[in-house]
Amino acid sequence: MTSELADIQRHANKYVKLTADIGGGEVELVDINGYRVAGTGEFRIGIAEKLPAMPRAYTAAIDNREQIVVRDAKRDPLIQKCNVFRNRKDLRSLIASPVISNGEVLGVMGTLIDDDVKPNLITNFRLYTFITKQTAEFIAMRYQEKDDTENLLSMINSFEIVIRNMEEGAIVVNNDDQIEIINQSAKSQLGIKRIIEKEAIKITPTGDTVSGSEEFKIKIGPVETTVIGQVFKAPENKYYQSVILFKNLQKLQSNIYDMTSTVNIADTDNIIGSSQETEQLKKNIKKVAPSISTVLITGESGTGKEIVATAIWKNSDRKDRRFVAINCAAIPESLLESELFGYVKGAFTGADPKGRMGKFELANGGVIFLDEIGDMPIYLQSKLLRVIQEKKMTRIGSNQIIPLDVRIIAATNKNLQQMIKENLFREDLYYRLNVIPIDIPPLRERPEDIKDLLYYYIEYYRKLFGKKFQKISDDALEMLLNYPWPGNVRELENAVEYMVNMMGNGKITKETLPKVIFDPYHISLPRDEIRPLKVIEQEEILKAIRYFGDNTKGKEQAAHALGIGIATLYRKLQQIDEKSKAHDENEETLKI
Repeated sequence: MTSELADIQRHANKYVKLTADIGGGEVELVDINGYRVAGTGEFRIGIAEKLPAMPRAYTAAIDNREQIVVRDAKRDPLIQKCNVFRNRKDLRSLIASPVISNGEVLGVMGTLIDDDVKPNLITNFRLYTFITKQTAEFIAMRYQEKDDTENLLSMINSFEIVIRNMEEGAIVVNNDDQIEIINQSAKSQLGIKRIIEKEAIKITPTGDTVSGSEEFKIKIGPVETTVIGQVFKAPENKYYQSVILFKNLQKLQSNIYDMTSTVNIADTDNIIGSSQETEQLKKNIKKVAPSISTVLITGESGTGKEIVATAIWKNSDRKDRRFVAINCAAIPESLLESELFGYVKGAFTGADPKGRMGKFELANGGVIFLDEIGDMPIYLQSKLLRVIQEKKMTRIGSNQIIPLDVRIIAATNKNLQQMIKENLFREDLYYRLNVIPIDIPPLRERPEDIKDLLYYYIEYYRKLFGKKFQKISDDALEMLLNYPWPGNVRELENAVEYMVNMMGNGKITKETLPKVIFDPYHISLPRDEIRPLKVIEQEEILKAIRYFGDNTKGKEQAAHALGIGIATLYRKLQQIDEKSKAHDENEETLKI
């Protein structure tokens, strides 16, 4: 290989490697005659050898004497018609930057970005093309100026312009472990308002990898801050040793939240109903919203516990922060802990190698909603209790402590006090969660709301289906008002959707009602004799227990079906049991 660029091959290797380290792609430097002068990755093979053919994009950059940028390699003719790169299926983007010195084209620097590569320095493709162009100019300058000191100084000045204008936090550290350059984004993230001039900096990796980036502790003066990013070692020189680039943690959390949040945000205006119970519920929400105390929302399935939780959030001073919800019953027990608290790279077999941020960390500064808290396994309840008490947590596989400022709202349709008696729920956790209890009455206990909800959902589904609605017949309305609605608001909404689909001529009649409205529990009632009400009550209670089961869940369902509260059912079962024992004792006495 005989060319002008060969004279600066050692320096060219540094520039090419630095560009690859910063951008994440593969970089090569090819001279005007087609010889590879320097390269990274796959381009390290064949240094000083002539390429079999010059890529079309490289030729275009040389002929036009300007940078060629191919954003979509799978469609661009420069790639698709190129004998060198057209068969490279994973090629996403290509940048060809001519190296021009004193008006003479010396060669071209090619940067290839594959589908599985994301630029390390920035997500801004336009800014990355600027950096590659600058690097090509540095190579040309190196050819013009043999003095390493002047060239490195020029490169530092150019990089300073780039770094100071980056959205990510960036700090250039010199060989004395002092800050050479710090951009405004870094100062903002680190809470620094003063002018920084060569202050000492200590960068300590925690060993954790979260969301594909490493975690570091940065200490400047007395203040230590945890950030997520990467440290790039600079080529050996007498000016600086490394560049640390880090992400705005709150922005990273917001991006993850935006991608994963499926919460239906509601306010007190979204709570439909004019009953005294519902009006009192709205007042209670506004009373407890300004507090930071933990709230426990109880109520049967389908009563709208998530709506109440989001209404508390929207009426609080945290309404502009994140509301993160997790259903403890919907996630497999083996995954629930990692979903709540996150994990780092290598935490356990099958874990995402990039690590993952947990719901508590994601909700930091805002509100976390633990739905179906009664389904949380007992071993995990201990860790949750410790997090609530200490207001801090650690990711799985990590020993780094993360301070928490999170308001907890929990919800359940289970009888936690009964679960405590059965050793299925921790009593100490119950009292930590039940600081502010809010109970949502079942729909059958607030019949005024049934009519309000009926007409609300009829209007909603009428518009959705493009139908006209005139009226509900009196007998149909009476049946709907008298139905116990064991599934509460959720069941009512489903029933209305069915009725609107089935109605003709804009009228809802008995013929359009779901079958369950006519026979709510599928239990035949005896009609052949008149018996005392207490006997009927006892028979129906025992029938319900046989039908639904004698466990906790079965008793809850039986109570729903019978239209009584769970506490009432337990009391009546105890009375039946006592009566049965007394009968047995009398029988024994008669035998004696």
